[in-house]
Order: sequence, then C-alpha cells, then structure tokens
Amino acid sequence: MDTMRVEEHRALETILRQAETASPSGLPELVGEVAARLGIENVTLYLADVQQEVLIPLPDATTAEQPVFPIDHSMPGWAYRTSSPRVVEAESGGMDVWVPMQDGIERVGVLGVRCASVDAPRLRFCRALALLLTLIVLSKGAHSDTFVRLQRTRPMDLPAEMVWAFLPPRTLKTPDVTSSAMMEPAYRIGGDAFDHTLIDETFHAAILDAMGHDLRAGLTSAVALAGCRNARRDGADLDELTCPVDRAIADAFPERYCTGIFLHIDTRTGLLTWTNQGHLPPLLIRAQRVVPGALEREPELPLGWNRLNDQPPTVHREQLKPGDQVLLYTDGITEARTPAGTRFGLDTFTEFLIRATAAGEPAHESLRRLIHAILEHHEGQLTDDAMIMLIEWHHG
Repeated sequence: MDTMRVEEHRALETILRQAETASPSGLPELVGEVAARLGIENVTLYLADVQQEVLIPLPDATTAEQPVFPIDHSMPGWAYRTSSPRVVEAESGGMDVWVPMQDGIERVGVLGVRCASVDAPRLRFCRALALLLTLIVLSKGAHSDTFVRLQRTRPMDLPAEMVWAFLPPRTLKTPDVTSSAMMEPAYRIGGDAFDHTLIDETFHAAILDAMGHDLRAGLTSAVALAGCRNARRDGADLDELTCPVDRAIADAFPERYCTGIFLHIDTRTGLLTWTNQGHLPPLLIRAQRVVPGALEREPELPLGWNRLNDQPPTVHREQLKPGDQVLLYTDGITEARTPAGTRFGLDTFTEFLIRATAAGEPAHESLRRLIHAILEHHEGQLTDDAMIMLIEWHHG
C-alpha cells in the first residue's frame, strides 16, 4: 500500500476515534484539521433541510461562512439529486468535489471537499469520508438536537413534531424491495403518517390518515403507528394487526377515526397482501402504466369505528411481477387545489411519477420533485396533509 493510501486510512481512523468524544458542533473542525494533513484545503458538511429544498452547511468556527445551496439548481444539489459524486473546477483554483452523504439510499446531505487536484484514489477517499461522516452524523443526531435544528428553516408545529418523531427513514431499500415516502406540509403535518420495515422475508408497510388537522389528529396517527408496530413485533399476522389498533383509537379518541392501508410483500415470490381500513385504494403501476382497478377492493370501516364488531379485516391478495410498483397516497395529494380551484388530480400525479421513473430517475427523487410540484401548484399552501408512498418489487 502506498504512503498516501496509508495516510488516508489513518485520517479516517483518527476521525472515527476522535468523533466519539467530539460534540456535534465540533465535528466540522475535527474533520477540517485531519483533512488538512492530507493537503485538502477545505471540507464542509451540508445537510438537507426537512423539505429537501436546500443544503445547509454545518457551521465551522475555523473557516468562513459557507453558502446555502438550492438542491434543484446547484452543483452540490446535483450530487444530492443523482446520488453521484460531482467534480468541478473551483473558481478560485483547485477542484471542488461534491459527494452525496447517504445511509443506504436514504439521503442525508452532501460532503464538499476542496483540493488542488483529484485522481481516482483521492475520489475514493472522499467517498469513504462521506460514508464515515454520514454514520457519525446519524449516530450523534440520535443524542443531540444540533443537526435537527440546523435542518429546519422555520418553526415546526407540535402535531408535526410528534408525527415526525414516530416516522422511520423516508427511503428503505432491500435486495428485492424499494420503498420511499414523502409528505407535506412538513412543518404542519397533522394526521398523515407512514411506516415500512423488513422482517425476515416479509416487507411491511402502512399509510395512515387520521381525522382532523390538530394535535389530536397527530395523537391518533401516533397511536395507530405504535399499535401497528407493537402487534407486528409480537408476531401478529396481517389480519390480526388492525384489531388492537382499532380498539386503542376507539378507547383513547372515541370521536376520532383513522383510515389506513396495511400491506405485506413476500420478497421471494412477490405476493402482495393488504387490508384497507376506509382508505383510498392503492394503485398498481406495471410496465409504466396504471392498471385500472387492479387493487380496488371493498374497504373495511376506518380504525376506531370497528370496536363493536371486533372482526378481523379481509386480507386481499395480488401477485406482483418484477418491476411492479404499488402507489399509496392520501387525499391531500389529489385534492390539492390552486386558489382558483384547479385540482392537481390523480392522473396528473401518476403521469408525473411514471414519466420520471421511466427516465431512470430513482423513486425517492421522483417523489421529492412531485411533492414540490404539488406545493407549487397550490402556491406553497396545502389545506390538507399530502402523503405519497411508492413501493417497488424488483426481484428477479
């Protein structure tokens, strides 16, 4: 191993070791000091804001203030959108390297590196550094609000704070299934929520829409999420999952209800099973077309309304083909209107997704752009929560 490779490995080891005791706010300075020993002029960590509109730099007391970059119209934004490194000549001389910071395929931000020149070994080091810093940021973010505060561009309502606290990462990828979700208004979300996870060979997902837009709506969806996870982790089958959730909502909020879809995908065979608790039916996208009525079934009563019946819901089944996508959404997506009353509409948003994914754009980026298009259509003000979840089975 050449001398440079040895020094780069030592640098990564030093950052990993010293980051254990460094404060979140001290991370940029630590990284900058270690990188300087390798001839790197500047290293800046950028985190995406809650709505994935801008990349915000972590403040570093030892360097000049860095700019905030728009994700849609900048070089670092390009690296974020495409999940690919970007190398460009810096205006002041040298080279700028922009490397996405990702946890799996869940995007966290972008690492900016300024150095005199870039070759293949240096680019490999930058990618390894971005991966290491992503893990450090996620680890320290679990014990500090420093990064969370940085990622907010305005105050968050209490119901939204509560819902976000319960949500998993927005994007999940396994060898056979990819799932991604987006929701707005991010700072005022009230009753919408989602969940997805993998247990052995079964992919689990849920989308929820609680009645109302207040604190009780957030509490209702939080109870539904917790009840779903509790039953799932106790080994409940799909037809057993919703009964305890239904009773919990009815007991805690007798005047409230929550619609939802709970689904499983057998990752080996592609068998889709689901229950529908008064929610909008899922859509099946196959070969870049919506299959009309493919997943429409008679829905059950919403959660919170079935406690006197206490009967397990009907479990529906559909065999997926490799490449099939299942689209879940709440009515805030299709009901979004301009002040003049123009509705965004189901056809508009499905066509948007189909065109984007057909062009090779990853689902999480397509959903990001779609939710921003809906916001723009509605002039930035949604009157109802809007959530989209896109799941693809790509076994084969």
